[in-house]
Amino acid sequence: MKLTIYQIDSFADKLFAGNPAAVIPLDKWIDDSLMQQLAMENNLAETAFFVPKGNDFEIRWFTPALEINLCGHATLASAFVLFNFLEYKSNTVTFHSKSGPLVVTRNGDLLNMDFPSWKPELITEYPSELLASLGNPEITGVYSNREYLVELMNEQEVRRCTPDFSLMKKVDKMVIITAPGKEVDFVSRFFAPTAGIDEDPVTGSAHSQLIPFWSNKLGKDIMQAKQLSKRGGDIYCEQKGERVIMGGQCVFYMKGEIEI
Repeated sequence: MKLTIYQIDSFADKLFAGNPAAVIPLDKWIDDSLMQQLAMENNLAETAFFVPKGNDFEIRWFTPALEINLCGHATLASAFVLFNFLEYKSNTVTFHSKSGPLVVTRNGDLLNMDFPSWKPELITEYPSELLASLGNPEITGVYSNREYLVELMNEQEVRRCTPDFSLMKKVDKMVIITAPGKEVDFVSRFFAPTAGIDEDPVTGSAHSQLIPFWSNKLGKDIMQAKQLSKRGGDIYCEQKGERVIMGGQCVFYMKGEIEI
């Protein structure tokens, strides 16, 4: 079996920035165990696989450790591959996923994704290891949806946070930290040691929670966000009812062939 693999830097306008994703187009689904092995071998935050479904596509995402139910940057990368390498003619593509249909629209160099809006709710009970793993920072509040969202006091606190990932593995969800931004509307970082990723460079799925959270706090529907990882990434954000729009650019890094 021979498979084509692409590596794309998502939410970036230059190489070696944003979040790298592997994309492996398929004619039909292969064994789950093989997809997991391929993702482990790629050792990137995500490897995306997609297959045709009529005029649309089905998509699945694997970290080096497990399959997840939503990934933004690898969806963005998959759309980029379709638009630029697989002769997909339309400017809009729909991916069917475990989180429902995800639509990506091409607008010049910008790719906009239509994702679910998952507003996190304020909670008062959470594992003691959550804040301890973040160094017990001063917080504004802890919220929860798919992940824990911890609001810190300011951008500086988000930048200088040095998590204890061994301790964070005892927390039952992945972790987002966020604060108002100095030059953008809000900043964030994302940690997922239980999924085999200590810190993810740029996380689209986290913005399914961040966008409704900050839209409500700031009273704005259109915002600019920055994820403050070492590689960094810029995200266009828009709150649209029960959906969010997040946009970014992609940069091609390499294409290869896998022989199994």
